Amino acid sequence: MTQLIALISLGLFIVVMIAVGIISRSKAATMEGFLLGGRGIGPWISAFAYGTSYFSAVIFIGYAGMHGWNIGMASIWIGVGNALVGCWLAWKVLARPTRNMTHRLRAATTPQFLAARFQSKGMKIYAACVIFIFLVPYTASIYKGLGTMFSNIFNGADPVICMVIVATLTAIYLVLGGYVATSLNDFIQGIIMIAGVFLMMMIVVSRPEVGGLSAGLEKLTAIDPGLVDITGGSNLQFLLNNILLTSLGVWGLPQMVHKYYAIKGESDIKVAAVVSTIFAMIIGCGAYFVGSFSRLFIPADSSGMPALAGGYDEVMPTLLMNALTGSVFTNIVLAIIMLSLLSASMSTLSAVVLSSSSAVAVDLLEEVRPQTTVRKQMLFLRVLCLLFVLMSFIFATLNISFIVNLMSFSWGVVAGSFIGPYLWGLYSKKVTKAGAWAGTLSGVVVVGGALIFMTLTRGFEVAKSFAPEYGVAAMAVSVVIVPLVSRFTKPYKEEDILPMFEKEEEAQIKD
Repeated sequence: MTQLIALISLGLFIVVMIAVGIISRSKAATMEGFLLGGRGIGPWISAFAYGTSYFSAVIFIGYAGMHGWNIGMASIWIGVGNALVGCWLAWKVLARPTRNMTHRLRAATTPQFLAARFQSKGMKIYAACVIFIFLVPYTASIYKGLGTMFSNIFNGADPVICMVIVATLTAIYLVLGGYVATSLNDFIQGIIMIAGVFLMMMIVVSRPEVGGLSAGLEKLTAIDPGLVDITGGSNLQFLLNNILLTSLGVWGLPQMVHKYYAIKGESDIKVAAVVSTIFAMIIGCGAYFVGSFSRLFIPADSSGMPALAGGYDEVMPTLLMNALTGSVFTNIVLAIIMLSLLSASMSTLSAVVLSSSSAVAVDLLEEVRPQTTVRKQMLFLRVLCLLFVLMSFIFATLNISFIVNLMSFSWGVVAGSFIGPYLWGLYSKKVTKAGAWAGTLSGVVVVGGALIFMTLTRGFEVAKSFAPEYGVAAMAVSVVIVPLVSRFTKPYKEEDILPMFEKEEEAQIKD
């Protein structure tokens, strides 16, 4: 019964996703239409596109499973930080100046923005390479998290089957409809995710293993009082590192800031900020809340680890299978949650693929073969979307088990490379080319250097556990080093910089 309901739900889901791609095809005929939806995306769709790109299956399978098991209820603060800092504050600080400046600079991608803002073709090429190279393992973590859940629902099924479904479906609607298709599908997928999380929380708490919220907290206290310590207790530093990495990191991720480029008008930004914040609060806090009860469903081994062959990656799938199989209703809920995970993964994957593919088809190709026609460039972009999906799929099948660490490494490198130059580039006229380059190099140098040093001195197993710390350090260095180096290096001419910045009384972009 479980598998039949899941198959029917999956079939309907696939039909809807492809139909949206076909319907959106006419709006993806131009480069701006394919990449930005003609810069005419409304607030609700923009907000859902942002939120669904933020949360992939990794948060449910990787983060919620591991942190819910180890930290307990305090892990909910990660979801709160994602909502308040990663969504609300990000929209307030970044959206308006990003939208306005990218309009003036005619930039549709992060490498284009950096090249135009800092007048450096070399930075454009470097940024494109960082995006394309380091977002491949990021997408691999998305596949692997979802494959784990799939193999639990369809008992004995190869997780690769699920990866093929995700890759194929995402590639179809992305290549057909570009950003418009992904945004519309993100909206549909976001609604499914909200329904799935609410149902998941309600049923898990009502299960006999938990026995209601107050009883569940008492049971967790009996296992370890630290699991209900909302301050994080001895895990406070680890908790803060993860909050900073996952909440501030999105400020420098190309697939996230891309949403500011495409929003229709300034008046839409306030609505989008509120909607995306509420969405993130529901999804993020809901996932960690459920993960915090994992110890009531899964026994621990002698070392305190979950007694599961797959370790932390099996925690959430096992919890959900234990809680949501038995009756027709719970099987339907399980199918909705499966679609929620599919939705979370495909929305993130499509956003990353669009950013990565455009980095080569738009940014690198313009420098290598500037005479390429727009028609050929569009064809190359679509082919690259397919190629990137294939590359990330192959990478995911290499059986790299540490999902959370893999995502953290990629997140740290990319966010650390762009957050400093991007943030200072929006607000400061004093940033120099040397300062921007110093910030852009931070991601690779800090994360790569720290990983190599820790591996040589303490071994890779220990080194990979510090992935969040590497990412936070890279972002901090990027933000600090940009103004520091700029202070001692040659500034731009004032007449070259002033046109990039909006004056309050003029140069307003019409909504």
